[in-house]
Amino acid sequence: MKGYLGIDVGSVSTNLVIIDENDNLLTSHYLRTRGQPIRAVQEGIKKTGADSPENLEIAGVATTGSARRLAGVIAGADTVKNEITAHAVAASHIVPDVQTVLEIGGQDSKIIIIRNGIVVDFAMNTVCAAGTGSFLDHQAARLNVPIEEFGELALKSNNPVRIAGRCSVFAESDMIHKQQTGHALPDIIAGLSEALVRNYLNNVGKGKEILPPIVFQGGVAANPGIKASFEKALEEKVTVPPHFDVMGALGAALIAKRLMSRSDKPTRFLGFELSDFQYEANSFECEDCPNNCEIVNILVGGELHARWGSRCGKWDQIEEKRTG
Repeated sequence: MKGYLGIDVGSVSTNLVIIDENDNLLTSHYLRTRGQPIRAVQEGIKKTGADSPENLEIAGVATTGSARRLAGVIAGADTVKNEITAHAVAASHIVPDVQTVLEIGGQDSKIIIIRNGIVVDFAMNTVCAAGTGSFLDHQAARLNVPIEEFGELALKSNNPVRIAGRCSVFAESDMIHKQQTGHALPDIIAGLSEALVRNYLNNVGKGKEILPPIVFQGGVAANPGIKASFEKALEEKVTVPPHFDVMGALGAALIAKRLMSRSDKPTRFLGFELSDFQYEANSFECEDCPNNCEIVNILVGGELHARWGSRCGKWDQIEEKRTG
């Protein structure tokens, strides 16, 4: 039984998915990265292997996310893809005629415009936290409300208050003011949801032609209050796919399958025993030209395993290693 592994490593979460030859999802894992992507990838692969059928053979691996190159080296990826491509592939797989993908994670957000199955435009927000999941986490803690209950409370609102959402600092000050003036908790939470959506559309979605079908994915898609706020602002139905929280990894797995199905080469996957390897990362600055590139080294057992970071490519080095 052949399977294809997709790994999505971001600043907040590390997600892994295995699909079979019929694109069925066999297993998925969502882990917190906690600033240690190497450990998260190792732990995720170990857990994924333990949950997989005994007769499963990994026939292809792809990585994506902000730490995709690092994850690719650790896992032995057959291809490394950016998160725009991975999320677009996953969304198109679930909703074949999708034209707009709204993606909001813990630390960043993005919008992807698709026409006839092809990505024609996109935008990302990696600077301001006001349009991301961390904004909601912070405000939930301030209100002493579990983030899991945030969305349901927002749906109970009859009169959402307007909260300034252009900046997370101003939003919090405005939220405190609304509390002090006696507004009901559901109305405040609904106002925060609408503020996040307004910030997203005014920044990430600015100038974009948002056409249906619209797919909403990423960790924040678990919040029904945000989905409702998007539908209210866009006056369109918004679809949250079944595997909304691991769509990047799902897209990577689909990409791996497409690639390896057309290839006669064996996968470079290093196996589910990656937790036994001792990885070390360090870096240095190349001073051979004015670019002053930061060169990243990955070592296994003290030996150089991979290197990247130079614009000219002179330092790039990937050593293919396979187990057993």
